[in-house]
Amino acid sequence: MNGGISAPFIRYPIGTSLMMAGILFVGLVAYPLLPVAPLPQVDFPTIQITATLPGASPETMASSVAQPLERQFAQIPGIAQMTSTSYLGTAAVTIQFDLNRSIDGAANDVQGAINAASGQLPKNLPSPPTYRKVNPADSPVLLLSATSDALPLTAVSDAVDAQLAQQISQISGVAQVIIGGQQKPSIRVQVDPAKLVAKGLSLEDVRNQIAITTVDSPKGNVDGDKRAYTIYANDQLLESKDWNDVIIAYRNGGPLRIRDIGQAVTGPEDAKQAAWANGKRGVFLVVYKQPGANVIETVDKIKSLLPRLVAAIPPAIKIELISDRTQTIRAAVADVQFTLLLTIALVVMVIFIFLRSFWATVIPTVTVPLALLGACALMWVFGYTLDNLSLMALTIAVGFVVDDAIVMLENITRYIEEGERPLVAAFKGASEIGFTIVSISVSLVAVLIPLLLMGGIIGRLFREFAVTLAMTIFVSMVVSLTLTPMMASRFLRAHGETRHGKFYQWSERAFDGMLHAYERGLDRALRWKLTTLLIFFATLGLSVYLFVVIPKGFFPQQDNGLITATSEASQDISFEAMKSRQEALSKIVMDDPDVATVAMAIGGTGRAGNNGNLFITLKPRDQRTASAQQIITRLRPKLEKIEGARLYMQAA
Repeated sequence: MNGGISAPFIRYPIGTSLMMAGILFVGLVAYPLLPVAPLPQVDFPTIQITATLPGASPETMASSVAQPLERQFAQIPGIAQMTSTSYLGTAAVTIQFDLNRSIDGAANDVQGAINAASGQLPKNLPSPPTYRKVNPADSPVLLLSATSDALPLTAVSDAVDAQLAQQISQISGVAQVIIGGQQKPSIRVQVDPAKLVAKGLSLEDVRNQIAITTVDSPKGNVDGDKRAYTIYANDQLLESKDWNDVIIAYRNGGPLRIRDIGQAVTGPEDAKQAAWANGKRGVFLVVYKQPGANVIETVDKIKSLLPRLVAAIPPAIKIELISDRTQTIRAAVADVQFTLLLTIALVVMVIFIFLRSFWATVIPTVTVPLALLGACALMWVFGYTLDNLSLMALTIAVGFVVDDAIVMLENITRYIEEGERPLVAAFKGASEIGFTIVSISVSLVAVLIPLLLMGGIIGRLFREFAVTLAMTIFVSMVVSLTLTPMMASRFLRAHGETRHGKFYQWSERAFDGMLHAYERGLDRALRWKLTTLLIFFATLGLSVYLFVVIPKGFFPQQDNGLITATSEASQDISFEAMKSRQEALSKIVMDDPDVATVAMAIGGTGRAGNNGNLFITLKPRDQRTASAQQIITRLRPKLEKIEGARLYMQAA
């Protein structure tokens, strides 16, 4: 009656119960803390470097800015891929490192390379090149639009940048906020080249004089006998009408002002970018979450703070929610959670139907929530997320979890039926079956070794699935070796003490009938050997055929209710022509009955002037007639009719 490794847990039921209660409560606390995401977090070590030189051609940016940077970046170890793109006034270099490379260490190397290349870069760069960590697989979690019928776009953009974008960026879980179609207010000086040449001036002369005119320099202070005063006067020129009087040079003994060679007008800092929200000019905010952050919690924080932020901007600016990625994530996670609960309920039902005993059903059933919650606690320790793959691992583990407890329970029940008392039967049954449970658990974990050792992106995605499943099996093994024999020794009744009711007698006859039906079917299969063999080969051939013809893919196509599209025109297209094409594309998309909102932008930092982005939000799945892929197929031929525009669409 040694009981093996289960003996102390059978002998001390209170200690065993407290230990299991600890696992239960730790799991209950850890479960709400798990980040929620559609898929496991895979951090692609990718860094994007951006350098700007206003007015420089793409060729100049490529040869004078991008190339010196690339030569230094090429010396960094662990680079998997490096690409660079040069636009008018902007050069962007994207470096993707090996998956096993630390993103923080890579960022330090990139900063060192930028410093080393600084001597080879143009001296008139307005600021040193900057870098940021990016995840090319990330999709925006929230899209907000800002439009106004009364205020100019520069005022709308300025208010959104100062009051919304900066405040949202400070929320825990938000990685960055990008303003699409940003129109920063500025003063633009339009010069007549003919008048400039007639006065013997160059554009550089005008630029130099403008640069020193608007400097806000220190004014000093005034000291009196009893008081001292600081001078706070601001000599910057903030209105375009004041700039027209600025003196550029002196000719023929008189001053030459800006109005003599052109005019100063109020306008956006970058006139070659624009954004639309549902076909109306404005700006929109694209919000990305931080790696490992709970996407649902992050979006809820933004939504709760949004009313206070909107109250701080002019009431003429209308803020609308264009897209909320968490709606589909909530639905997907809720669906998998329902599947998990349904699986547990079905397993419990099957156990009760076959064991037909209350305590014999309760004992293995208790192991299910304990194993799952214990696995959730370990997931929190490992920094895993509550996503479709980890939830699928927990769902699959339900069957494995119950198996360990049932194997232990059956062996103990066998000794009880032979006349042993429950306590003695628990010691004997646990000592015999303990090693078997350990070997079963180890063999199940061994099956997951190929997934644990798999490299690349696929290995990173399925590693969380494999580890979660292995942790659940481990906790199940611990519970089956401790709690199950202890409960069996205290709650099962000795043989002969249990009285069976009518349900037991009826179910016993039903099981006998099933057994006789199986015997008759087996007799027929053995009697018609050739027919049985032909059916087997036909089934095998059909399985092979279906395996060949069934479409294959890495992941099943998901309908997240968001379609991202990129439009591309010829390199020499004008900004006005690009705007017309983008508006035509938007009108076609908005006319689709299954489309809810459309946000789009062209131009901007790091984006070519002949490229445009569209974020197409679909109506809820139960309110539309087609899936995202079907809508893409339906829209593509209509959009391709727009002359000179190519479109690339995909479901986000």
